[in-house]
Amino acid sequence: MKIVNVVAAIICDDYDRKTKIFATQRGYGDYKDGWEFPGGKIEEGETPEQALVREIREELGAEILVHDLIDVIDYDYETFHLHMNCYWATVADGKLQLLEHEAAKWLEVNDLRSVDWLPADLALLPKIAAEMN
Repeated sequence: MKIVNVVAAIICDDYDRKTKIFATQRGYGDYKDGWEFPGGKIEEGETPEQALVREIREELGAEILVHDLIDVIDYDYETFHLHMNCYWATVADGKLQLLEHEAAKWLEVNDLRSVDWLPADLALLPKIAAEMN
């Protein structure tokens, strides 16, 4: 099975006092309309953190600070194995804009399950909820 190495940004409103996280709805591909944490594939020669900064710039038009690793999620989809490094992040410069996604929402801890998450992203919710205020 093909392995796809990706990174995901769990963008929060305040790193020291996390009350909201940013979720995006896919606007393309096999998993169109599913909700996910923004990010993407790690390119040759990039660290996961460098890939995350690049992907958020491309997808959301903003510069982020990448904070600590939350978890590494391994998930078998039907046609590939996803290996996803998931990091806390905050917006450092600019405004989050939807350049590739259909929609986005800031979610509070009680709203985390209010969107239809893709399976790999869903696996991360307990760890995120544990760190939110």
